[in-house]
Amino acid sequence: QVQLVESGGGLVQPGGSLTLSCAASGSIFIINTMGWYRQAPGKQRELVALRTNTGYTNYADSVKGRFTVSRDNAKNTAHLQMNSLKPEDTAVYYCNLEQRQEGRTVGYWGQGTQVTVSS
Repeated sequence: QVQLVESGGGLVQPGGSLTLSCAASGSIFIINTMGWYRQAPGKQRELVALRTNTGYTNYADSVKGRFTVSRDNAKNTAHLQMNSLKPEDTAVYYCNLEQRQEGRTVGYWGQGTQVTVSS
């Protein structure tokens, strides 16, 4: 099992910045991707940003140019730098990790951290 612990959420005014962090521990093998998803009330969970172990990144169109995902492979951590935050960024943000184990790809989720953008 892999445990993911997120931190860094909170309340921020529109135009402000926050950095989310995710620390992975437990039975870690070869991590393919670490990334962030979010779920707003009444909406489906959606991809925000992810980074593979080769450095490939993928961002939702709504956050391109404002958010940056990074990883520290040695420490098994991932970060999401969020700038120019908008009220529509308000959601619970979840860390996601996918790794190869026992011949298949297995995904894990963190417990989520609330981000609220409001004046």
